[in-house]
Amino acid sequence: MILVLNGPNLGRLGKREPGVYGASTYEDLVQLCRETAGKLGHDVDVRQTDSEAELIGWIHEACDGRIPVVLNPAAFTHYSYAVRDAVAQRTAPLVEVHISNPASREEFRHTSVVAGVATGTIAGFGLQSYVLALHAIAEMNTTS
Repeated sequence: MILVLNGPNLGRLGKREPGVYGASTYEDLVQLCRETAGKLGHDVDVRQTDSEAELIGWIHEACDGRIPVVLNPAAFTHYSYAVRDAVAQRTAPLVEVHISNPASREEFRHTSVVAGVATGTIAGFGLQSYVLALHAIAEMNTTS
């Protein structure tokens, strides 16, 4: 099992700033993750929340269960030390993902408080960022 966790506003994909995030919907993202994980021989549970507390609870669930995570913390990336501290407790690979490239956007998006405690970060490849992250986790799980 791999958890794919998505933070605030990602449930509005397809409606939210299509020039930045593309025209694909959240449902398209869920389907892409399920298809990719299936091809890699994994099950995936894709979740989205606008609640910081709920996201932290899911990260704790992953830590307690030694479950690998693909995490798009969205806006929490830049300021949530609570999300960062939850990620720091990880017991399995955790890949931070972003649809856009935060480094090429507004200056306040240039800092990730999560990156330093994640296994790695993939950003700027649209929904393919999730595909790359799932491949990375699948590879890590076969080599560990």
